Amino acid sequence: MSLAVVGVSHHTAPVEVREKMAFGPTEAADALLALRQAAGVEEAVLLSTCNRTEVYLFPCEDGAPVQTWEELLSRRAGRMERQVRDYLFEQRGLGVVRHLFQVSAGLDSMVTGEAEIQGQVRDAYERAMNLPVDPPMAGPVLNRLFQMALSVGGQVRSETTIGEGAASVASVAVELARKIFGSLRGKRVLILGAGQTGELIVEALGREGVEGVMVANRTYERAVDLARRIRGQAIAMDRLAQGLSSADIVLASTAAPHPILTREVFREAFPESLRRPLLMIDIAIPRDVDHSLSDESEVFLYNVDDLRKIVDEQVRLREGAVPEADRIIRAQSEEFRTWFASLEVVPVIRRMRTRAESHRNAELERLLRGMDHLSDGDRERVEEFSRRLMNKLLHEPTVRLRTGMARGGGAELVDAVRFLYGLEESVRSPSRGSRGRQRKGESDEAAGDGESKERVGS
Repeated sequence: MSLAVVGVSHHTAPVEVREKMAFGPTEAADALLALRQAAGVEEAVLLSTCNRTEVYLFPCEDGAPVQTWEELLSRRAGRMERQVRDYLFEQRGLGVVRHLFQVSAGLDSMVTGEAEIQGQVRDAYERAMNLPVDPPMAGPVLNRLFQMALSVGGQVRSETTIGEGAASVASVAVELARKIFGSLRGKRVLILGAGQTGELIVEALGREGVEGVMVANRTYERAVDLARRIRGQAIAMDRLAQGLSSADIVLASTAAPHPILTREVFREAFPESLRRPLLMIDIAIPRDVDHSLSDESEVFLYNVDDLRKIVDEQVRLREGAVPEADRIIRAQSEEFRTWFASLEVVPVIRRMRTRAESHRNAELERLLRGMDHLSDGDRERVEEFSRRLMNKLLHEPTVRLRTGMARGGGAELVDAVRFLYGLEESVRSPSRGSRGRQRKGESDEAAGDGESKERVGS
């Protein structure tokens, strides 16, 4: 199975490396077009999140697509202490199918069972589908693969407890806010720092009805940029107390080496005692919020360790669902492999029957040429006999070929049939470049057990 996935993830690279290789939606689309133009890639889908940047390729029988992808990542990352390939992982064959199914189901996430990844997989797939290119970037094989991955993700979440409980920083923040405020509609949020985690939390809060968002950052331009993306308002750091005075929820995630929200800033914002709940979520290291503010009446302060304890408790509850999720993934991976195998065998069977029909017609014509005394009825009976004999002779090989492919016979079985029936020059395997057949849904080489290869630097 000439499928491949190559990329970086939280398993192979730290965040400071992953962020250098991340692609926004427009950039991801441009990268896919560059892969096709530079390496002739037929099908490709690029998935880029805060935890991973990986490209799915089909077919990938030589090294050109992978090399081109490495070059794209190298240009994206710029200068680093180590080469990009030191951080890459690579999976091949059926390993690609299992990997994507695990990703979509949340089993490969930093937080087991997280729900956001399924939407990110869908976005990546639709982005490739909607690119204005012909043939489509997500052709028959990746189209089927990603549709099944989304289905598997939904099945795992509906049939297991893998997604129960708040088990991400963003979801924990929402749960904490609900417990403190009840309804979040109309609440105001102040963000310190313009990091991605803070943005994810604001998005999660926004889905719960939070409306007013203020962004403060040491670099004002970055605050403006984030505020524009989340439809908020940028404020200068020297107006932090003013923003704090009107906030219900504070999200702190700067890279400052010392607290930003000090007791002095708090007192400036609230000269008298605080008379309403104020939730502060400090996910910065070092901490952005003076920890002594937790002593203030009506202040609910949580740091990154507090959130991690909550997340870990929920993750432990989810771990019991992993075996059942794995069972679903194995079963669906086998279904994809069977589908993939059928694509290879259909054109071979068709060509095998076409070749047999050609021989039958030629021999029948030669036979009847010297039998002019036969009536039309006798000629029809002779022709019917030849057709029945041909079908009888082809029936058992056809059934065994389909059965063998479904049981994992692989490309070797199909190649043997091609050799025995003299079809080597007549049928090009779709996995070896017959794009036209792929577009009709008759593509690809038989699915074997697949192989996976880690290409991670020590």
